Amino acid sequence: MSSVPSHDILPSPPPADAPWHRVQHWRVATRKILRARREAAPRALRERTGRFVQAVVEHHLPELDGACVGLYWPFRGELDLRGLADVLAERARDFALPVVAAAGQPLLFRRWWPGMRMTRGTWDIPVPASGAELHPDVLLVPLLGHDAAGYRLGHGGGYYDRTLAALSPRPVAVGVGYAAARLASIVPQPHDVPMDVIVTDRALIRFAGRGDLRAAAVEHTWSAANAAAEA
Repeated sequence: MSSVPSHDILPSPPPADAPWHRVQHWRVATRKILRARREAAPRALRERTGRFVQAVVEHHLPELDGACVGLYWPFRGELDLRGLADVLAERARDFALPVVAAAGQPLLFRRWWPGMRMTRGTWDIPVPASGAELHPDVLLVPLLGHDAAGYRLGHGGGYYDRTLAALSPRPVAVGVGYAAARLASIVPQPHDVPMDVIVTDRALIRFAGRGDLRAAAVEHTWSAANAAAEA
């Protein structure tokens, strides 16, 4: 699979023992570059990558069977995986979208299905206008950046970290994004919560525990996913 264009050189991450203000400064600069790269990617590339990653999720995550699946509404070049609500209609129990209830608080999730009435939420992102609040069993989390230990760089609001720390039982966290957004490290802090699985256009990686690598990346082995992406 092709991936997002790379024009600017990412700054090297600070050492693991760097003070927070230095890590924070690096993250701001890194987010800016990663976001610009992603938004500069041709629409056709974003759509193809989204179809591919969606197919990998569909065919390689048995955790979806009978689950309440938390999706997301794509924002600023994020992969669009909303089609999972159609292809998993007979497998999953429910689908939900995140809603920002209050600044600095965990997300809540409302039942969602394609075509339902929506309203504008935080950052003008569409959210269900009404509906039951659900507890996802599997949560798809968009990645702006990610590292080899399973940690994620998002937009900086901390909503998913707070949500995963607060939900009990904790959902299976599946980070989805571009392989080209792989970083040496995000220099994880105590508030950062690692993903359980990361899926990109080049690999599916499962982790055990707090970011301990359990399975090596598997590249270009998705025959079913490739067929679906070409469709």
